[in-house]
Amino acid sequence: MEDIRFCPEHGYYRGVKCEICNFKGEVILDKEKVEKLGRFVSGVLRHFPQKFNLEMDENGWVDFEELSKIVSRKYRWANKWLIKAMIYSDKKGRYELIDNKIRARYGHSVDVKLRDYELADNDLLYYGTSEEEAHRLLEIGIKPVNQRFVHLSTTIEKGIEVAMLRTDDPIILVIDAKKAREKGIKFLKANEFIVLSEEIPPEFIKMLEV
Repeated sequence: MEDIRFCPEHGYYRGVKCEICNFKGEVILDKEKVEKLGRFVSGVLRHFPQKFNLEMDENGWVDFEELSKIVSRKYRWANKWLIKAMIYSDKKGRYELIDNKIRARYGHSVDVKLRDYELADNDLLYYGTSEEEAHRLLEIGIKPVNQRFVHLSTTIEKGIEVAMLRTDDPIILVIDAKKAREKGIKFLKANEFIVLSEEIPPEFIKMLEV
């Protein structure tokens, strides 16, 4: 986790210097508070909006002002500008803020449909996992576990990065998304690196040969 700083020319960023101009801006939010704020906001948007009576539509959108009030009650030092700083500086594209509406782009356990997402057109997608789990998934397919959607990677490198969170010896499964689409399976583009799907049957999965 990194501090959030502000560059007067390029806006909020994470780290010591602006990646565009190398300007060293003042700290807007230190890394400890970034982690606390991120965990809480993602929790509300992905898992428990109902706990705070926060109304969420089928595409995951909630009112930004209402979310800001909830956050401020949790952390007195937090306000809507710090929430925006966290969103705009987030390199993983976890959030989307449009016209005073905000949502998490992926990671939901609540029942969202995400009908307004762009359909992904990748021919191949990737899923990183452990060797033991890989053999099981080749037999039964990939299904969501504790999340609304299966999260797939658009590159082998990102698949490895995700798998390394769970295992030191990652295995990459390759999904034939082109053939799966022909059979009616939908793939939703969450961001540049993540594609969502409800379930991947085993006939569309193979192990990456190295």
